[in-house]
Amino acid sequence: MKNKKLLLILALIGVAAGSRLLPHPPNFTALGAMAIFGGAVLNSNKLRYFLTFGALVVSDLILNNTLYYSGEFSFYYPGMLWVYASFGILVLIGSRMKSNSVKQVVGSGVIGSVAFFLLTNFGYWMSGILYPTDMAGLLACYVAALPFFGNTLVSTLLFSGVLFGSFHLVSTKVLSTVKA
Repeated sequence: MKNKKLLLILALIGVAAGSRLLPHPPNFTALGAMAIFGGAVLNSNKLRYFLTFGALVVSDLILNNTLYYSGEFSFYYPGMLWVYASFGILVLIGSRMKSNSVKQVVGSGVIGSVAFFLLTNFGYWMSGILYPTDMAGLLACYVAALPFFGNTLVSTLLFSGVLFGSFHLVSTKVLSTVKA
């Protein structure tokens, strides 16, 4: 039974990561939900972070060398460290959930989306690429990013519901009836 639950978790994380490769509006992906979900349902910190970052690395490699291909192999992209740090925080948020209740899932999704927004945009501002590195530049960066925040928040909440709901449904209704 335990192995079947782990396979279910791996499948849900894989589908969430794979959905990033499908056409989608900017910042409307299942990745934030995937990180929170993995943090919440996996018991091992090593596995929580390994699976989340593994899914990010694989999808980054595919996207950077197909859709965003610049003529030579690319692993790193500007702002990558800030994005990965954000996902580490999302896994941590998931790992701190006391239950998988709707209230906990929604709260974690909101907090995680805000953390992702603040950290990744702070990193972009720090790069000095588009905004001056003063308080006015930071404010301008956050204001310009607000439309993307809406997509991040809605997608994280939506896909959290799908991941946690699917996990609950399959693990309690299907796997509980399967003989080991």
